[in-house]
Amino acid sequence: METTLEPLTTETPSAEPMTRDDLKADRPTWCPGCGDFGVLAMYQKFLVDRKYPQEKIATLAGIGCSSRFPYFINTHSVHFIHGRIVAFATGLSLTRPDLFPFVIVGDGDAFSIGGNHLTHAARKNVNLNVIILNNQVYGLTKKQTSPTSPVGFRSKTDTWGSRVAPVNPARQIIGAGATFFARASAANPKHLTLMLERMAAHEGFSVLEVLSECVQFHKGAFDGASGGKGGEFVEVGADHDVTSEGAAFALAERPFPGVFGVFHEVRESTLNEMEEENVRAVPPADRAATTVAKLRKSLDRLT
Repeated sequence: METTLEPLTTETPSAEPMTRDDLKADRPTWCPGCGDFGVLAMYQKFLVDRKYPQEKIATLAGIGCSSRFPYFINTHSVHFIHGRIVAFATGLSLTRPDLFPFVIVGDGDAFSIGGNHLTHAARKNVNLNVIILNNQVYGLTKKQTSPTSPVGFRSKTDTWGSRVAPVNPARQIIGAGATFFARASAANPKHLTLMLERMAAHEGFSVLEVLSECVQFHKGAFDGASGGKGGEFVEVGADHDVTSEGAAFALAERPFPGVFGVFHEVRESTLNEMEEENVRAVPPADRAATTVAKLRKSLDRLT
């Protein structure tokens, strides 16, 4: 007998239009000139422009300078343990399809202690938005080499200069199976807002890498992507095929600072959709059973 799946209900209550003032919370405590200020401003603008109900937004973060976001924005927020926020967000995405979760992490949180969770969430195609603020340094702990620090970078952990090749975010995330990957820069707010919109519109595991300069411990790191500092902000060409992994990997191999825009975007079944199918397939009698009854049934199998 064929099972007919009914769409999940994600209707939200009507409310007054949200403004940026509604989203203001604690005063940001980043160092003056930090790129994260610009990202926070564009994140607020993006949420207002998307007309999300304020009570349906979840801002989730790990540990690091970038992960101070939950204190600076008035939404449902979680400041979680180091490297585990993607795992937490996966559970939230699966159990609360009515919410709009956004994960904010740094390069260390994403690619070091949290690298396994990021990889498997991408592989499973969880319906989730992840914004990686990449400053190529552990700034909160006062200048230590991070997974994305360039070769030759001198820090408290590499006083002689790092000799290890950095992680390539695009190559690693697309290779893990993410169905959306894009790059932006905190120094180009108009383009950043556009990339936030593209990310949010995608159904599946969406990652946006944002270059966000740490002016205290890695000043000038992204000058090469700024026209005002002798560099050039190069966008992905209009002829780029976002459905081609090969084309995305070719962009990922461009010399740093590389290009900016959408590298990869394909529509595939999400973990959320597959789990919904599993739930719908459970017989009605089992779905109506109490928790105690389910536990007894499970224990009976052991005897």
